[in-house]
Amino acid sequence: MGRHRKQPATTVRRSSLIALTGLVPAGLVAVTAAATDATIASTAAVEHDLPGVEPEAAPELVASPQADIAQVAHAEARQSPSADPMVKTVALPNDRASADLPAGPLGIPGIAVAAYQSAEEQLAVENPHCGMSWSLLAGIGRVESTHAYGKADADGNPIKAVYGPVLDGSLYGNNVIYDSDGGELDGLGGYDRAIGPMQFLPETWHRYAADGNGDGVADPQNLFDAALTAGRYLCDGGLNMRDLSQQSKAILRYNNSMAYVANVMAWSGSYSSGLAPKPSDLPRI
Repeated sequence: MGRHRKQPATTVRRSSLIALTGLVPAGLVAVTAAATDATIASTAAVEHDLPGVEPEAAPELVASPQADIAQVAHAEARQSPSADPMVKTVALPNDRASADLPAGPLGIPGIAVAAYQSAEEQLAVENPHCGMSWSLLAGIGRVESTHAYGKADADGNPIKAVYGPVLDGSLYGNNVIYDSDGGELDGLGGYDRAIGPMQFLPETWHRYAADGNGDGVADPQNLFDAALTAGRYLCDGGLNMRDLSQQSKAILRYNNSMAYVANVMAWSGSYSSGLAPKPSDLPRI
């Protein structure tokens, strides 16, 4: 299984040209790689079961058309986010029901589409230069946690909290990352682990945390909060997602792996078109 890495600051190189032929969707040949703060731990080793899904498996096509999620998203997602939200993970009961919104393209859960589209709408207002699309956020969400493993309640909270592996050096390919928040967000002391459907490290979440559903809380486990935070993280530094080289640079921030970039771009394109990605577009991470 592939492992994503948090690169040490001393090894960051900001000007290397990386050839993408055979790794990314057709039409993109090269990008400027920016191995800036690759903060996301491996989803291949997230501590949850993913029934029946292999990293290289082609997805099942779903006959139902994309739901008009913009019309059915819950009202909270329409509210203006708090300027200074409280950063915390909200404890929730275990007997919650999954959201029943219609599925989107390729079977993506409707509540996830609602979260990604809500983030796109908010970012279009606060950072129009970035040009963030909901499908790019969906590509990240697909690779990181298969959209909270397809099980989130009507408010966008995963039925079972999503955590990555403990970053204590015991897992091959992952660096040691010592505790940065006293276990406040990831529930662990001693070491950190990635949290939520978009798999943020606690330190990065505290820096970019956004309240995507307007409830005054920035919860990394919540799909609406996580999607908006991911969008802000990708857009940071004036990047423009309409430019494929800048988009690639942003994705590399998330995970310094060209195979990861190829997977995210492939899923993003597929969610836009409704056509499943080819196995060749999804190199092993």
